[in-house]
Amino acid sequence: MILKLIWRNLWRNSRRTLITMASIAFAVLFAILMKSFQNGVFNNLIKNVVGYYSGYVQIHQKGYWNEQVLDNCFALDNSLIEKLQQNPQINEVVPRLETFVLVSKENTTKGCMLVGTDAVKENNLTQLKNKLIDGSYFNNNEESVILAEGLAKRINAIVNDTIVLFGQGYHGAMAAGKFKIKGIVHLASPAMNDAFVYLPLSATQYYLSAENRLTSLSLGIANAENGNTIVENLKKTIGKKYEVMSWQEMMPEIANHIKADGFSFYVFSGILYLIIGFGLFGTILMMTIERTYEFGMLIAIGMKKGKLKMILLGEAFLITLLGVLLGILLSLPSVLYLQEKPIRFSGDIAKAYEQFGFEAIFPAELDLNIFFTQSLIVLFMSILIGLYPLWFVNGLNPVKAMKK
Repeated sequence: MILKLIWRNLWRNSRRTLITMASIAFAVLFAILMKSFQNGVFNNLIKNVVGYYSGYVQIHQKGYWNEQVLDNCFALDNSLIEKLQQNPQINEVVPRLETFVLVSKENTTKGCMLVGTDAVKENNLTQLKNKLIDGSYFNNNEESVILAEGLAKRINAIVNDTIVLFGQGYHGAMAAGKFKIKGIVHLASPAMNDAFVYLPLSATQYYLSAENRLTSLSLGIANAENGNTIVENLKKTIGKKYEVMSWQEMMPEIANHIKADGFSFYVFSGILYLIIGFGLFGTILMMTIERTYEFGMLIAIGMKKGKLKMILLGEAFLITLLGVLLGILLSLPSVLYLQEKPIRFSGDIAKAYEQFGFEAIFPAELDLNIFFTQSLIVLFMSILIGLYPLWFVNGLNPVKAMKK
């Protein structure tokens, strides 16, 4: 009987109910979109810079990270590879030999990062083959290069052109060689896209006079959240000859940026919830004042205040629940759309983001935990505000209420 009465009360004034539901629905929509954007931007940043190249964990010769020169490379140890492959949390081990060299085509010379890598394992870790925009992918048995798109434009090079790489090899040896461009890739990080040259590992080792030597082992891990645990375990098992670093240690500026933005999210969330709260309270206050005569009459004809409060609490809960469900239905397609077609900035805004090393793309992330958490917060806040009519009824004088 009470449930039937609650339901009828809601739709006796459908405009009032719909306004309240809309307020709650848009509150849920804004809260979910804000959190989805934050997670999407952060994960896109990590994926572009970490997942697309460095890996979540790297192993180097002790001291290499503080002095990243070719002479601090290390000899490939099969026993180390075996230990890493036996770890169930590590799903890929990518050997790399990296150094800075000059790349020339005709009269144009630019500095670049030469990345010698295993073609198959590199593709397993970073999906490099999927980033090809021209040409084809290389294999481990050839001496051809893949250029990043930005670097190719800087030296005015296309597929099948020949470039010259010139630099310093291992222990000061002269390094010079001609290589054919087999493919051009687009890398999401602008800094990488303007500087990277990929060459098969064996060809790189021969070119740099660094046979069987590496500068790093990049590890692909099954769960990025276990990165720090994996780092600590590896430090105990592979010995002090090597340094094991998580991406947060290698790129503290990105980790600090995420922490700072995470704090700002809570500030903006607080402001958003404050605005939402005042909006909801205004709607509930309007509803309560409009029904003052009704409340006074119900009490005057004998309805106990306790039962009236129960009805009002039921109304508040039901209208809030309907509003939250509507908000979820509105936000789901919005998040899906923004995940597939993220907001992309251009002009000065894009240039500002590129200075920090990542594209000015703002994707949303579809995470059911976000929907649940944000909806629960708005639901709790709406029910809390919905207690106001109960307080109002508790001090209501029916005679005075019916005179208004």
